[in-house]
Amino acid sequence: MPRVLLTLALIVVACVGFTACAPVTVLNSLVASDSHALTPSIPYGTLPRQRLDVYRPSAAPPSGGYPVVVFFYGGSWNNGERADYKFVAAALASRGVMTLVADYRLYPAVRYPEFLEDSAKALAYGLEHAKALGGDPQRVFVMGHSAGAYNAAMLAFDARWLRPTGHSPAELAGFIGLAGPYDFLPIVNPDVKPVFFHPNYPPDSQVFDHVSAAAPKTFLGAARTDELVDPQRNTVGLTTQLQSVGRPVTMRLYDRVNHMTLAGAFAAPLRWLAPVLDDVVAFINTP
Repeated sequence: MPRVLLTLALIVVACVGFTACAPVTVLNSLVASDSHALTPSIPYGTLPRQRLDVYRPSAAPPSGGYPVVVFFYGGSWNNGERADYKFVAAALASRGVMTLVADYRLYPAVRYPEFLEDSAKALAYGLEHAKALGGDPQRVFVMGHSAGAYNAAMLAFDARWLRPTGHSPAELAGFIGLAGPYDFLPIVNPDVKPVFFHPNYPPDSQVFDHVSAAAPKTFLGAARTDELVDPQRNTVGLTTQLQSVGRPVTMRLYDRVNHMTLAGAFAAPLRWLAPVLDDVVAFINTP
């Protein structure tokens, strides 16, 4: 890696997690504009936060259309903006994957399960509009990081969320979860407690409750030493659950990243940290 890029990468790694450093601003400023065409702020519902951005690859589509990813970001269901994840969507688009990044309503405006209802509507938009956007409707994946991985997993494994939209998890080509909380009761994080009505947790709110032989093929990635979301309990645990019901699952634990830089490794300056982008794209492109 050239010395200038290495220095920049180390600065970004050092300030990830500190708002004053605005690491996503740095990462987004380095996105190559020729990798994609952006169509911003498409409504998938009537409410202000029911919007998504579409990143269409600049490269010509394959004969059946681009594979499609509908991506949900994390933030403890308390914060997040779709524009902050431009670097993730642009990275996928640069590899030929059309990517939709969706906002969803957050606490305190809503609590469980309203953000899952929003997520289901966004995913339904992707399923319904994939072909018109240049994508392959048979190759639509749902993906998320951290709290967004929980949202994505619930849509992939629990049919009750997509059902009101007229869709089902059987239409998905796969689920991609990065550093996701899939089995997190009792809740310790004070920011998350009110989201799930602590200590009166709603029944069937955990991803583990919904693992079955109907689950789509799955990719699970996590930092080996994630201190925010236990990778053994969640990523390894979900892998074991899926294997126990005979479902195909690919798991990767990465050594040089943490909970945040796992996502940051999608950006060009940080890809030396872990091959997350390569592994996710390989999963998407494997029949």
